[in-house]
Amino acid sequence: MIRPTRRNAWWSFVLLTALLVALPFLVDAGLGRSWVRVLDFTLLYILLALGLNIVVGYAGLLDLGYIAFYAVGAYLYALLASPHFGVHLPFWALLPLGAATAAAFGVMLGTPTLRLRGDYLAIVTLGFGEIIRIFLNNLNAPINITNGPQGVNMIDPIQIGGFLFDKTHTVFGISFSSSHQYYYLFMLLTLAVIFICLRLQDSRIGRAWVAIREDEVAAEAMGINTRNMKLLAFAMGATFGGVAGGLFAGFQGFISPESFNLMESIMIVCMIVLGGMGNIPGVILGAVLLTVLPEALRYLGDLQRAVLGEVIVDPADLRMLLFGIALILVMLYRPAGLLPSRQRQRELVAEAGVAEQEQASVYDAKR
Repeated sequence: MIRPTRRNAWWSFVLLTALLVALPFLVDAGLGRSWVRVLDFTLLYILLALGLNIVVGYAGLLDLGYIAFYAVGAYLYALLASPHFGVHLPFWALLPLGAATAAAFGVMLGTPTLRLRGDYLAIVTLGFGEIIRIFLNNLNAPINITNGPQGVNMIDPIQIGGFLFDKTHTVFGISFSSSHQYYYLFMLLTLAVIFICLRLQDSRIGRAWVAIREDEVAAEAMGINTRNMKLLAFAMGATFGGVAGGLFAGFQGFISPESFNLMESIMIVCMIVLGGMGNIPGVILGAVLLTVLPEALRYLGDLQRAVLGEVIVDPADLRMLLFGIALILVMLYRPAGLLPSRQRQRELVAEAGVAEQEQASVYDAKR
């Protein structure tokens, strides 16, 4: 006999699966085909946020240049699957190659920064991300490698076997557009990454990362090889970034250095902080909110025109203003994020208690 809780869990799983399968058709019918593409980009940002969560959320290493690994994966796919070099490698070879190359860049970044912490690590990683973008922007002379600021176009769409994802297919009388097909591909890869992150979180490696995040000196004293664990965190996070970059290049068909600027790195960090650092459901929620809400706020211009008769504040400026206000409110009233992990909540409560005790002792000493 199946217990009620187990039966409820199975029903929840079935309903969630049905919702994920039907979601692109529901969005297409209610909001239009463009919002299905927004769903596709949401899944890509979830992949990026999950990768950065390993570095920032698990290991506690503040990385502000994470977008560089996204760029590495995207450019490797673009250069080896476009007329730029005349090479057209298959998707099943390019995606693992991009992930491995991004992981190598992650180790390259992690090796010289092993002794850095906090703000110093953030500054170095920020510089690394900008260096990668500047290289991509200028490697068009004397030998044209990246095509400079013009970017790489005519990138081969994702193809598995003889199945092209940029063509509309009809299955059992149901028409699947390219946006729908990319959604299902990205969803499968996102679920695989979530499974990997859950297994890492409950493994010895995940506990070692948490120990380094809490107290690196104590972790090293307990026998944890902090050097290798940090490098592994950088490599694993970069791997997921490289996978997302390859998917982005095949999906978009065109990439340029402007797609990998500093603001993108900041946005991914904000997704983790807003949703709940170190908590996978929180990270997913943060990625969904910060991808969907800016697109929804584009309609503020039409709203101003309908109510006031003209556009008083540019929608792009208003979107960033509301975005900043929302982040400030979250940091004031939900400092652990919208869906924080239990461990993070306990840490904040403990830190608040220690701060109160210190303030009380200082007050007593003054008296």
